[in-house]
Amino acid sequence: MMKLVALVIALAACGGSQQPPPNTDEPTAQPPPHAARTPFEQRRDAACKQLGPKLTQCAVEDAKADLDAGKVSAEQFKRDTDSRVLAKNTEEFVDKCTTGDMSSRQVRVLEVCYRDAPDCAQLRECLKNLEPAK
Repeated sequence: MMKLVALVIALAACGGSQQPPPNTDEPTAQPPPHAARTPFEQRRDAACKQLGPKLTQCAVEDAKADLDAGKVSAEQFKRDTDSRVLAKNTEEFVDKCTTGDMSSRQVRVLEVCYRDAPDCAQLRECLKNLEPAK
């Protein structure tokens, strides 16, 4: 059901430079929650937060299509589209998206896709532009 959300997360993860895993021997300094976000981080976070519910709705549409095609049972559909599950999926997408390393081009893709893709098929196509430029 969450194929679209997984695609976006995977594509976003492909972009930008990759950070080495943290050294667990050294304590990591976490910025306080009230720390100021850069304008770029604010744009990225806003794009992720507005796109999350739209992606979740597209996942519901995909699940409904799977139900109609007999790929999932009514019971599975009901479980997957429970409001708590949907809220959790949206939250997880936003968390991963807002902590991911993205380029400014990728943030712009999120903004444009949200604004210009009126349906899930167009959104899916638009989000293919998250792949790193070649």
